[in-house]
Amino acid sequence: MYSSLTVTIKNMKAINKNIKRYILIFTILLAASCKKDFLNVESPGQVPSESVWQDPATAQAFVNDIYNGLGNGGFSEQMLASVSDEALFTHPTRGIDLVNNATINPSTLGWVDDTWAYKQMYNRIRACNITIDKITSGANGLSSQPLKDQLLGEAYFLRAYFYQQLLRYYGAVPLITKIYVLDDNYNAKRNTYEECVNFIVKDCDEANRLLTGKTLDKGRTTALAALALKSRVLIYAASDLHNRAKLTDKIKNIDVKVLDFLSYASGNQPDRYRLAKTAAKAVMDLGTGYKLDLAAPASVANGQLNYKSIAMGGASKAPGIDATAASELIFARYFIIQSNIKHAQQNGPNGYHNWAGNTPIGLLVDDYEMQDGSKFSWENAAQKANPYQSRDPRFYATVLYDGAGWKPRDKASGNVDPANQIQTGIYDLIDNGGRIDFKGLDTRGSSIENWNGSWTGYYYHKFIDPDPTIVDASMSQNVPWPFFRYTEAVFNYIEASIELGELSDAVSWLNKIRFRAGMPAVTATDQAGLREVYRHERRIEMAYEEQRYHDTRRWLIAGETLGRKVTYIKVTGKFKPGKTMSAPYHYDPTVYDYTYSPVEENAQENRSWDNKLYFRPFSRDEVNKNNSLDQNPGY
Repeated sequence: MYSSLTVTIKNMKAINKNIKRYILIFTILLAASCKKDFLNVESPGQVPSESVWQDPATAQAFVNDIYNGLGNGGFSEQMLASVSDEALFTHPTRGIDLVNNATINPSTLGWVDDTWAYKQMYNRIRACNITIDKITSGANGLSSQPLKDQLLGEAYFLRAYFYQQLLRYYGAVPLITKIYVLDDNYNAKRNTYEECVNFIVKDCDEANRLLTGKTLDKGRTTALAALALKSRVLIYAASDLHNRAKLTDKIKNIDVKVLDFLSYASGNQPDRYRLAKTAAKAVMDLGTGYKLDLAAPASVANGQLNYKSIAMGGASKAPGIDATAASELIFARYFIIQSNIKHAQQNGPNGYHNWAGNTPIGLLVDDYEMQDGSKFSWENAAQKANPYQSRDPRFYATVLYDGAGWKPRDKASGNVDPANQIQTGIYDLIDNGGRIDFKGLDTRGSSIENWNGSWTGYYYHKFIDPDPTIVDASMSQNVPWPFFRYTEAVFNYIEASIELGELSDAVSWLNKIRFRAGMPAVTATDQAGLREVYRHERRIEMAYEEQRYHDTRRWLIAGETLGRKVTYIKVTGKFKPGKTMSAPYHYDPTVYDYTYSPVEENAQENRSWDNKLYFRPFSRDEVNKNNSLDQNPGY
């Protein structure tokens, strides 16, 4: 346990010898005077610990380092989308398959990202506790009250954020506010779920109070970010997963002593939804969002462009992208100086020398509605013949599919694709006078690269900069990761409104989101219908934003969603009678009859759901270190 609240016991003796002399600072002091991304940092060396809190620059540097606990946001090589019904990770030997196959346990955790890992979160929480202690106790030499308020506000927000990460993956955890030293007793019991929620909300309120009226450098937290975090925590708290009756109806035989760690022991769900709606409205009143004032649907072209612009967060120079869409972001991770963010390389098509990391699966693609708001269906002959025509404009800004236009290919590959189109099928082609089966350049039979191709027949588009001058395989991009954006708060407001029966509020805001995307108004009018519409809309709008994995769990529908088998698309192109094409191939429905076959595929991941997965397990090491840490059910 001690390793997670402070540092590992194994290393503690060595650290204890030096803790009074040095604290390693992982940031640059330039951030105090530069309006660039202060998270892009290099260590300037070591600073005596007794001096850190005597100097404004080193105190700021200490707090800067805490932000590193946010990592690159959701831009890790393995994305949370791939443990949901959004995506498949192309390289399954790294632990995601264990999660999706429901085989994780305290000894074999499967994939764990540093942005929510138990130990890493507590190490960052400890740094927050140090900051709060040094400033509130007066044990510092800082003379500027505005600076002290700022640093304290940042620490409260970051502590709340890290505890929120723990809470939504593990349920309740021990709430640690003290700074542990070597001779302390490191055993700590889990607090109740309600206590954890109240603690985080209190930290958010403190951060909001201390940061209100302050303008901080880009990438730092703000008062509005604190309110956005509060909104998220409260809508989660109101959800079915934390309603004791609904939780125990879904997961049988939970030990009574564990229930307090997972759900409320008292109070009622409507009251919690009321708190969530109020918190969401506070964000909406103070924020601005982007183009949520339309009285009618945007054009299809503008709807697609609006969505692309939001995803780019003001960082793309691609033609048509609206930089003012950055107003949608409330708190984000920016990459202004750092030059090694290879998110596009990790996820782009292999025919562009990329790695095809987190590819969309058919379950997601098939959920995009038609432009008229009707559902897409493979049973509809016209839709099956042309599945990528007339879909929700957001589809074209999220998914790369067979025949979709994309960037120029690497010149070193030769003039193999002058049309610059995604090729995920197998096509007839004339070669040396005879017909061959040509495997598309973005398949696993590609002549450019065949080992990194998509298994699903789709590629990821949403957070990849469409700027044609950026070569994804060799260049970085500056697209920010959206920890919180305005629309999430709007969704929280809509959800609470539906559950409270205040349906007109929900309809009004659902339509604003859909109008921005170029989609028609909703037609549902009853609570059950609107709940279904809302959950669909949130799935589509927030795809790849680390929402779906949590949403399906908190709504207690993971078994019917995350537990489904993965579906792919198989694409073939056969010559029409009397038509032929020689290399280089390009998509042409006047030459080819294209066939699209959705298939269930279990070779890479044989996905299944076990109700124990509603909460992550604590590792065996953590339980061994802290015998007061009660394990989650099913493990």
